[in-house]
Amino acid sequence: MNLSIQNFYKKEKERMSGEGKVVCVTGGSGYIASWLLKFLLQRGYTVKATVRDPDDAKKTEHLRALDGAKERLLLFKANLLEEGVFDAVVDGCEGVFHTASPVIRSTNEPQAEILEPAIKGTLNILKSCAKFPSVKRVVLTSSILTVMRKGQVLASDVVVDETWFADPAFYQENKRWYALSKTLAEDAAWKFAKENGIDLVTMHPGWVIGPLLQPTLNLTVEMVLNHIKGLETFPDDIDRFVDVRDVSNAHIQAFEKASASGRYCLVGKLGHISDIVKIVHEHYPTLRLPERFV
Repeated sequence: MNLSIQNFYKKEKERMSGEGKVVCVTGGSGYIASWLLKFLLQRGYTVKATVRDPDDAKKTEHLRALDGAKERLLLFKANLLEEGVFDAVVDGCEGVFHTASPVIRSTNEPQAEILEPAIKGTLNILKSCAKFPSVKRVVLTSSILTVMRKGQVLASDVVVDETWFADPAFYQENKRWYALSKTLAEDAAWKFAKENGIDLVTMHPGWVIGPLLQPTLNLTVEMVLNHIKGLETFPDDIDRFVDVRDVSNAHIQAFEKASASGRYCLVGKLGHISDIVKIVHEHYPTLRLPERFV
């Protein structure tokens, strides 16, 4: 058998590696989760996904249109704050991907709108997982924000890696509610997983970019759009970019590879915000884009 045929069969075997297996995805209509569902279905998995309202066509039509969805995608209504609501979804699943978490830039009610849903929702899904021995591994979508911020200026030779844990006091003081919610939710997840013998792996993507499957804008893409729509300045900041398709595939690898463990930082490229503005300008030279940073 020549090498090209071997590679073909290897890819086909990998593509259908989930055949006959059942997994759960929370927050199924989200940016990352939509791609995750697409790739899981392509690999032959049966997927039980939770959404706020399965009858909301605007949020679910793109999921029902995915290849394999008619045969192997089941949508469930779930509220993050309702304990026990995930039991029926998790029952019979080998893997659980918890992506659901509020993504809000600003709010006057951080406790009710961001912190409580993120933390309690994470614990609720883990409590359901602890009830069913069929669950072999839980993959949690965290954030690069839970790794990097410690409230101090770093020397240029300091390497931030997955062993770092962000200081929640820094986010609290600076009212970075989303970052605080992800940090506290991950901390609660690790404590619960260790106390209850759950095999947990956490994924920490940077600024997620790339094509959308859902018909609505997510926060990271909206931030790019805001520059196109006439913002006069952009922030003087370096960000860590990663493609949504790489993030979704990394989640699947974290479940399928037995050797996977702990925390994984997902970063494709570092770049200044001005790099985004430059790329947009190259593709759309007639647009009025911000030329200075603050």
